[in-house]
Parts: sequence; C-alpha cells; structure tokens
Amino acid sequence: MALTEVSFEHRGATDSAARTPPGASTTPPKRRKKEAPLRSRLLVFAFFVPLLLAFGLFSWWPIVQSLLLSLQQTNFITTDWVGLENFQRVLADPLLQTAVLNTVAFTLLALLIGFPVPLLLAVFLGELRKLRGPASVLAYVPVIIPPVVAVLLWKSLYQPGPGGVFNSFLGLVGIGPFAWLNDANLALPAIVVQATWASFGTATIIYLAALLAVPPELYEAAEIDGAGVLQRVWHVTLPQLRPVILVLLLLQLVGTVQIFTEPYVMTGGGPENRTMSILMLIYRYAFVNGDFGKATSLSLMLAIALGILSALFLLSTRRWSRA
Repeated sequence: MALTEVSFEHRGATDSAARTPPGASTTPPKRRKKEAPLRSRLLVFAFFVPLLLAFGLFSWWPIVQSLLLSLQQTNFITTDWVGLENFQRVLADPLLQTAVLNTVAFTLLALLIGFPVPLLLAVFLGELRKLRGPASVLAYVPVIIPPVVAVLLWKSLYQPGPGGVFNSFLGLVGIGPFAWLNDANLALPAIVVQATWASFGTATIIYLAALLAVPPELYEAAEIDGAGVLQRVWHVTLPQLRPVILVLLLLQLVGTVQIFTEPYVMTGGGPENRTMSILMLIYRYAFVNGDFGKATSLSLMLAIALGILSALFLLSTRRWSRA
C-alpha cells in the first residue's frame, strides 16, 4: 500500500514536471505564499485604524489634556502654569479628608450589603424552573430605570415625618419616624441601600448566566455523595463562580468609589458634609468654584489611587482565581 502511494506521488511529480515548460521557475507560488499573510495583516490594520483614531481622540487625548490642565490655573479664557500648586491646594483642603472617609465608608457598606445580595439572588433564581425567566426580568427592572428617576423615587420614599412611606410602615410596629436623609447617621446607609437596589440586577444576571453554565454532573455527583443544598453551594457553586465573583467584586469596588449621582441628588453632600464623596468634591471644585485645575488634580489623584487599588486586588487574588 505504501509502495502504491509512493508510486502515485512519484507519478504525479513526474507528470507535473512533464507539464512544466523547460526553464520555467517555481518561484511564483512561493511568493504568493509570502504575500498573502502580509496582505492580510495590512487589511486587519486598515480595519483597526478608525477604531484606534476614535479611541485615541475620545479616550487618550482627554487624559493628556487633563494632565496638562492639572498643572494650570485656568478659567478657559486666561491660563497660567502653576506646576504642582493645584495638588498642594487639594491636599491642604480639610474637606478632602471628609470626602475620602465618606467614600471609604460608602464603599465598605456597599460591598457589605451589595456584594452578597446579587449572588444569593442568583443562586435562588437558579433553583427556579418555570418562573426563572419572569423572576430574572423583575430582578433586572431597577437597572433600566434612569438613575436620576430612581434616586428621586427613593428620595420620596425617604420623606421624613410620619407621612413618609418608610416611616408609615415602620410606624405600624411602633418604630420611628426617622429623618433618613436629614440625619447625619442615617443618610449614608440610606444612600447605600438605594444604590444597591439600583445596581444589583446586572450582577444578578451575570451570576445567573455563570451559574447555569456549571456542569450539572457536578451537582449530581455531590448529591450522590450526600451533599445538602448549602454544601452544594459551598463546594460546587462558589468554586465554579470564583472568576466571575472576583471580576464583579473589582468592578463594584471601582464603581462604588466613584459614587456621585445618589448623594448629589438625594442630599447634595449633606447633612454636615456626611455624604460628601470624592466625585462630589471634584464637581464642587470645577462647577461651583470654577477651579478646573484643582478639580483635575483631584481627578488624577483618584485615578492613580484606583489604579493602585486595582493592581493590588489583582495581585492578591491571582492565586485564588487560578486555583
């Protein structure tokens, strides 16, 4: 059989050589093989050029402009170079410490309340069969409500006095009334609850999609081994969702540090600056005081802090995410 194949190949080569005119070169096929990848690379690069130009114009160029703006004292009519003076004035502002502490407190509360809720809800939805679709839609409804509308809705629910919605329900069991957004101790937790309600739908859908991709054989094997519901969640579900959990945790961490809309609309930073966040301070520098250099300096400091925080998070969870 091998001899037959060799004889056919030899015969084909002989026929090909016989059809090739004397003196003809075999170089053109080799040249076509080299030119084809180069043409493909040029075509791919041509497709990427508009994307790179658009990304550079709308993403990288503003970053460069912000670097320059942080070194200037400007009202966009007259500009003076002041070097690092803007950074020094930001660090000397006593309100910066308040904003940082409020942002850290909001982030910790948001992670404490907002991180387990979507995960537990996704596990619950995963156990549903016929009602999983409608329940998923209901869980996602808060996300499609415009943020300002959602904040104004919750602001009306937090109305102080016995006539407020929450105070009315609590009054049925003899609790309250509370001032909610006007109370220095309750304003920040009230904002955290609203922000968690507005954003948990997206994380729930992502967790649910990852949960449904877990091979059912793992659960069947766990059931055969006598594992209960909690043991299946702990030993099967959570390890399978580990990469998704880490990514969403990082995104939630970065998103909560940049909280702005909720405190701006609900409390305006009050009472007594107890809900003043870093982004609200940036807004006050730029659009209340007209100090754009100072606002840009604080923005760069926040971006650097978030970059360092993200790098530390990725380094600290790298081994866990690969396990």
